[in-house]
Amino acid sequence: MTLSNFVFAAILAVALGFFARSAQRLVRWLKLAKPEVRTDRPDVRTRNFLLIGLGQSKILREPLGGMMHALVFWGFCVLGLGTVEIMIQGLYTPFTWDVLLPRFLYVPYVFSQEVFAVFVLIPVAYLLYRRLVIKPKRFDEVSGADAVFILSMIATLMVTLLLLFVGDAMQPGADTTGRVITAMLLPLFSGLSGEAAHTMARVSWWIHAVLILYFLNHLPGSKHLHVLTSLINVWFSNTSGPGRVGAMRPMDLEAEDAEQFGASDIEHLSWKNLLDGYSCTECGRCTAVCPANTTGKLLSPRMIVVKTRARLTEKATTLDAIAAGGGTATAEQQAVLDKKLLDDWITEEELWACTSCRACVQECPVSIDQLDIINELRRDLVLMESRFPEELQPALTSLERNGSPWAFSASDREQWAEGMNIPTMAEMAAAGEKPDILFWVGCMGSFDDRAKKITVAFARILQAADVKFAILGQEETCHGDPARRMGNEYLYQMLAKGVIETLNGYELKTIVTFCPHCFHQMGKEFPDLGGHYEVIHHTEYIERLLAAGRVPLDTEHGQRLKVAYHDSCYLGRYNDVYDAPRNTLRKALPVVELVEPARTKSRGLCCGAGGGRMWMEENVGKRVNVERTEDLLATGADQIAVACPFCMTMINDGVTGAGKEVPVLDISEMVAARLSGAGVVAT
Repeated sequence: MTLSNFVFAAILAVALGFFARSAQRLVRWLKLAKPEVRTDRPDVRTRNFLLIGLGQSKILREPLGGMMHALVFWGFCVLGLGTVEIMIQGLYTPFTWDVLLPRFLYVPYVFSQEVFAVFVLIPVAYLLYRRLVIKPKRFDEVSGADAVFILSMIATLMVTLLLLFVGDAMQPGADTTGRVITAMLLPLFSGLSGEAAHTMARVSWWIHAVLILYFLNHLPGSKHLHVLTSLINVWFSNTSGPGRVGAMRPMDLEAEDAEQFGASDIEHLSWKNLLDGYSCTECGRCTAVCPANTTGKLLSPRMIVVKTRARLTEKATTLDAIAAGGGTATAEQQAVLDKKLLDDWITEEELWACTSCRACVQECPVSIDQLDIINELRRDLVLMESRFPEELQPALTSLERNGSPWAFSASDREQWAEGMNIPTMAEMAAAGEKPDILFWVGCMGSFDDRAKKITVAFARILQAADVKFAILGQEETCHGDPARRMGNEYLYQMLAKGVIETLNGYELKTIVTFCPHCFHQMGKEFPDLGGHYEVIHHTEYIERLLAAGRVPLDTEHGQRLKVAYHDSCYLGRYNDVYDAPRNTLRKALPVVELVEPARTKSRGLCCGAGGGRMWMEENVGKRVNVERTEDLLATGADQIAVACPFCMTMINDGVTGAGKEVPVLDISEMVAARLSGAGVVAT
């Protein structure tokens, strides 16, 4: 070994030692949080790792910027092999992969190093231009200094790598096979002597090698820690499965050692929530699609994660300092420990602005679950401190007393069915019969005058298709989803367990509902409490009936209509039901023209009613339903189709507020209006 090798060995040992200490510290900090099992379904997790992590499928949802980031990522993956070669050369200068790889593999390897160095350099130049010149609005919320520094460092790495290749290629007897980029660059350095070229190569090598080691140690203390943790985070994430996507975290309210419900500080969150903080790229895609933020509210999903990471760093470093000082906290250190993530970092206003639409979770390129943190903080507010907007009190009180968020009597639940000869489950059981399906009507479908029209329309379709169905009638109560989204887990579980007991008593297996919130709750979240059913949304069920030719439609009458369909968040992003509503419209309305708003399907904008917002007024910024209605009206549609009673209310209000006379109809109403003998499409 030469002196140069000894010097590099010392630098490498120090750099790896510092990195190991940083990595150990980060792992130790994660252990401050609650444990959580994230090793189930390795097949699904590996698929997510390959598609979302390595394949960058989510980051590519933004075509130009996404492709630029993906090229940098893929470039680093390919250049990693070259980085290992450079590290080994620092210890043993003559080493190249040529001694291990056969020629037919080594030449493509050499070619890949040069090509991907350029593939990284070009997008880095664009990303620097975007940061410094274009300055997208979503970058305003956080400092871009570290991003510019990292991008400049990456550019320097690529430039020194290319200069290293050129300098080596200019040495006598150098093998330039596969060095296409080098051959293109050589004319630029034709004036250099062999000695000067050798010096350029050695200087470039040292700058490149030392910069890599510095980069490795810079990451643990910067927002670019995601370079090391994002792939790990994707594998452990549940945002794209495994499990029930969008289902809230189960909570054992009866555990003997339960003293904390929800989260007020980082130790009440799970280690995965904290790993999300490590993995946040601060790209702002989550905030850019957040309906609350885009309409002027304080909530920023990005800042929820950034603040969680900042609080972790603040508290963990203080605990480390106390431990290093003998275990006794100073007054200043105690003041830091007395702070909380809730209130000191994240405010109530931010939390209650959330509509639980999952747009932030959908867009995150590294599978962070911003909504999980929001839900846990809401649970603490409600269960531990009884702090929630006064507007929610009537709904919570009514849920507890009446089994519905509205103060209606249970005896009114089946008034909508008068004269329709629809049996209840109790009546069918008394007759020794079982229905093919239970039609779960839901609270809005039972009590809201506008939603009751949807209920009747769907029941008419079932009758026309000769489906044997029943309703629960007065036995039906709210399943508690509104309470759960508001943070009142205790009330949710009380209501949900009551519903499950009723359903299990009838040995029900198949339930059809037109409310996406009921659809999601009973299908995705009831299993945690022992309720296992096949739950079908009415658009899916109608699609099946149409495919089987069971719905008698009048296909001879009706005018050509332009229809815009609004995607419900709990139907789409929560349950991936996008095609059934559209297919139903196309099959049932052969003269309809479907037009899509600018924000549609997985990128659709929330109506503003989710997350308990149905019972709260918007006093800050623009109303979310107004923003969404403007999207739909901009299509020039003659009618707007929805598949959710919450969306129906919000979009109807938006259309009325805009002074337009565009009908807003549930898909079942549009199909029912086409039933043989029903006449023309309802307006």
